[in-house]
Amino acid sequence: MGPKAKKSARKKKITKAERLKQLQEEEERRQKEEEETRVKHEKEEMERLERQRVEREKWHQLEAKDLERRNEELEELYLLEECFPEAEKLKQDTRLLSQWNHYIQCDGSPDPSVSPEINTFISLWKEETNETLEEVIAKSKLVLNLIEKLRLLLLQTPSYDLEDKAIIQYQGSILELQELLHLKFNVATERLLRQASTLADLDSGNMEKVIQDENVTVYVWANLKKNPRYRSVRFSETQIRFEIPRILATSGIAIRLLHTHYDHATPLRPVSASLQGHTATVTHFVKDEVQKGEAEISKELQEEYKQQECESVSVYEEETKVEEQGDTEVQMSFVQEESEATKCELEMKLLSEAVFAAQLLLIENANEKPCFCEDNEVDLCQFTTLGGVYHLDIFELPPQCKPMKGWMIVEILKEGLQKYIYPPESTEDFETENAFPPIEVTLEVQENVIFFEDPMVARWDAEGKHWQTDGISNVLYQSEERLITFSLETFGPVTLIQDTHINMPFQSWELRPLDVNKVLLTVTTVFTEIQIQIKENLCMLASVKVDNKKHSSTLEGRWMTPISFILALKETGLNIFPTGHSHFYVVINRKNVTP
Repeated sequence: MGPKAKKSARKKKITKAERLKQLQEEEERRQKEEEETRVKHEKEEMERLERQRVEREKWHQLEAKDLERRNEELEELYLLEECFPEAEKLKQDTRLLSQWNHYIQCDGSPDPSVSPEINTFISLWKEETNETLEEVIAKSKLVLNLIEKLRLLLLQTPSYDLEDKAIIQYQGSILELQELLHLKFNVATERLLRQASTLADLDSGNMEKVIQDENVTVYVWANLKKNPRYRSVRFSETQIRFEIPRILATSGIAIRLLHTHYDHATPLRPVSASLQGHTATVTHFVKDEVQKGEAEISKELQEEYKQQECESVSVYEEETKVEEQGDTEVQMSFVQEESEATKCELEMKLLSEAVFAAQLLLIENANEKPCFCEDNEVDLCQFTTLGGVYHLDIFELPPQCKPMKGWMIVEILKEGLQKYIYPPESTEDFETENAFPPIEVTLEVQENVIFFEDPMVARWDAEGKHWQTDGISNVLYQSEERLITFSLETFGPVTLIQDTHINMPFQSWELRPLDVNKVLLTVTTVFTEIQIQIKENLCMLASVKVDNKKHSSTLEGRWMTPISFILALKETGLNIFPTGHSHFYVVINRKNVTP
């Protein structure tokens, strides 16, 4: 066998030249990777800057449109302020024309704004003591017209034209007319009840009378037979019904329901101060803030520009050493765009602060929240009486007239018509505890009033001078038949109430021009859609939709002045007009200015 092969030769040694070459290749590869990384980073940075530029352009376009809108609204505000004196002059001319029309009518009716005339009218009517219900109802139309004129004088006359003495005079005349009108109804009811025996029904033996008018409906029932089994009182051809207890069925009493389509029970509200001064203050405040904001923007932009100019120069000097001229131009454009964005941000910030300060100024001058009501007391800032007032009264039957030798002899009580107290103040003389149960009453709801929810029933507290909801139970509202049934512990004025802000806040509203000086206002709420036509100084209800169905209203097609129109809509339940206290009762989403 031959000799064994030697192991592989020693590892070949790397020469110095090859080592240098290898290091050079590694350095070139590292530089290449760094260059690729730098190019990639620059490309990404360029793309990022381009995206930011496009986004800023879009935002600037939106800002420009919004700024244009704000400028237009500000110009409209200035235009409205310029038109304010002309509008005030138009209102004054309208008031003077109304006085002149009253003067040339020569119909004998007094001018309610002239104290001697209205006092003479009241004194002469007080002397007429032998009027029937029909005559009182006929005279009530004139009285209600005088009261309405005085109300409009208080609401339409600016505060600077209305002296405190005139306010006291007008409110005093309103109260005196209201009290005298109700007194006349009582006197005429007494005269009717004296003749109850001559007007008795042949079947029941009791007297029943119904008198209907556009403003008042009177229901009178006299218990002449005192039959204990006759405990259900229902007026013929109506749905009005009373379920009386045995003690009333056996007593010489009379029940009167006086349904007034107006509300003279609720106390008069104090005349609200004009917001003209507050509005002018806020407007001048906003103008000052805008001018001040423009000066601040100019000053801050100058400082910002100087600072950014220095930074841009330093950036330019550094970048020229390692980058090309194109990169420098991108950086300069970026600085300019940042300056424009800063300007817009400052404008929005100052505008937001001005608006917020103006809102605070309005809040400081706004009405304070009314005092908290007691238990069961109706807050008249939160609820509204609708459908008038139902005056429920039980009277002691006066002495009946008697025929004698062709004459009618009647005993006239000096104290006049007396109320029957139910339940009496002391019930110790009665055997059973439940001798005076609540009286079940069924009333008809006025046709031209809209209730979007089941109404609540409130009774008048004569001592506290307010409406309250206690003493009323078993309330049942039949919306189709427009009937409401409830049990009442004691008789007195009752009314139906609804949330004042049930149609607030709005879902949407639209103001659309129809012709020269004529527009259509459409207000959409949760329950209804109301369209109102406005021309010059008149308003008209165009249409009403309830639950997407057309609802006919007696106000459609009637042109009225704004104050009269607002009052008429409120009286029918279509209240879309906030008051100075509405922000305490309506939940709204605050609008924020987006930077």
